[in-house]
Amino acid sequence: MFSKVLIANRGEIALRIIRACKEMGIATVAVFSKADARSLHVSLADESICIGPANVSDSYLNISAILSAAVLTGAEAIHPGYGLLSENPKFARLCQECGIAFIGPSAELIEKMGDKDQARTTMKKAGVPVVPGTDIVDDPEQAHILADEIGYPLLVKARSGGGGKGIRLVESSADFLNAFHMARQEAKASFNDDGVYLEKFLTNVKHIEVQLLCDKHQHVVALGERECSVQRKNQKLLEESPSPSLADETRQKMMDVSVKAAHFIGYENAGTIEYLYAKDGSFYFMEMNTRLQVEHPITEMVTGIDIVKWQIRIAAGLPLTFTQKDIKIRGCAIECRINAENPALDFRPNCGTIDFLHVPGGPWVRFDTNLYHGYQIPPYYDSMVGKLIVHSKTRELTIRKMKAALCELVINGIDHTSDIQLEILSHPLFVSGEYTTHFMENEFISKEPVREDALND
Repeated sequence: MFSKVLIANRGEIALRIIRACKEMGIATVAVFSKADARSLHVSLADESICIGPANVSDSYLNISAILSAAVLTGAEAIHPGYGLLSENPKFARLCQECGIAFIGPSAELIEKMGDKDQARTTMKKAGVPVVPGTDIVDDPEQAHILADEIGYPLLVKARSGGGGKGIRLVESSADFLNAFHMARQEAKASFNDDGVYLEKFLTNVKHIEVQLLCDKHQHVVALGERECSVQRKNQKLLEESPSPSLADETRQKMMDVSVKAAHFIGYENAGTIEYLYAKDGSFYFMEMNTRLQVEHPITEMVTGIDIVKWQIRIAAGLPLTFTQKDIKIRGCAIECRINAENPALDFRPNCGTIDFLHVPGGPWVRFDTNLYHGYQIPPYYDSMVGKLIVHSKTRELTIRKMKAALCELVINGIDHTSDIQLEILSHPLFVSGEYTTHFMENEFISKEPVREDALND
C-alpha cells in the first residue's frame, strides 16, 4: 500500500480524497493555486505545495509543477479526482514514466475511451448497443448524404472533449451543412481536434450510468446504476440511485453488458459507462468516463462501498475482496449539487465570502463541501460549492429527507441553487420518476435550447 498520496485537485473532491487517505493511514500532499491558499484541503493535508497562480492552466493543469511537487514530497501515487487532469492521458503517462502511480486507468485506456469515435467502435465490438450513426466523417458533402440516410433530428458530435462542446442538433437537411461546419469549428477551438461524427438524436430518453470497479486481476464488479437525467446545458444538477425507471430485467442486462465491456477492454480502477435509455426499454452506449464521478457518493450510500478507498487499493495492486453476488442495493440515495449560481438570473455564477454556514445533520445525511465560515469563494473555478447527499429506505422517504436537509442548509454570503433543487424535488414529473433529459428545459428553463447527449460533470 502507498504511504503518501498527492491529490492533484481542489475543492470538495480534494477533501474527500484526503479523508479516505487518513482513514487508510496514508499521508497526503495537497497542491494549490495562490487563490486557494486558504482552502480547506490545504490545511487538512499533511503537506501542501503552491503550484502556481489562480489561472487553472498555470496551476491545476500545470503537469510539470504537479509532478515536481510529487517528486519533492516523495509521494508514491497521485489521485486526480474528477475534472482537471483526471482524463488526461499525457498526465497518466508521465506519472508512470516518473515512477509515480496514477490512481486511475492506464493512459492507453483513457486515450481510447476519450476518443468518442474509437470508444463507440470499441463498444460495438464488445456487444454494447450504440446509437445509430457514422464513423468520423470529414467531407461535408459526404456527411450530408449520410445525414439524410440516418434521418433527422440528428447530432453532429465532436470526437474529443465533453461538456456539450462541439455538438450541434440538426432538425432538417437544410440546416445540416451550417451545423456541421459550426460543430467542427467549435471542436477545433475547444479540443484542437475538428473530427466529428453523426449520431441519431433520441428524444424523451433518460441518462443512466453504471458504476464499475475493476482490479488488476481481471475482477470486474458493477455497483448498480445512477439516474442523471436532471440536467441543465449538459451539466447534471441532481442524481439518484437506483433509477426509478428501470425494470429489474433491464437493470440486470445493463449491468451484464457493462461488466462484459470492461472485461473486453481490460479496464482497471473506477469507471462509469453512460447510456441513453428509451421508454421501450432499449438503451444505447453514450460514453465512458475513465475517472471518479462527481455523483459517486450516492452509489456509496446504497452499496456501502467506499469507491475512493478502492480506487487507491486497486492502484496499489490489491484485488477486490467482493464479487458481483455480494453487491446489494439497499434503499435509495439522492444527491443535489449546490452551485454558487442564481437561477433567477439565468444561473449566473457568483462568488463572495461565507458569513454564515449551517450544514444539515441527522442519520444518512452527508454534505461534501470545502466551505467554512469566513471562506471567500474565488472567481476562477467551477461554481459547485457542495454536494448534499441523503439516503433512506424508499424513494419517497429519500425525497422527503432531501427536502428537509435542503431547508436546513444555510449558506449566507452567496446566491446558490438549493431553492431550485426543492422545486425539482416537488415537481410531479420528478416525483413520478417519469422525468427525462428534457425535464429542466421543458419545465424550468423553457427558453434554453435543448442539447441532449455528450453529458459531462
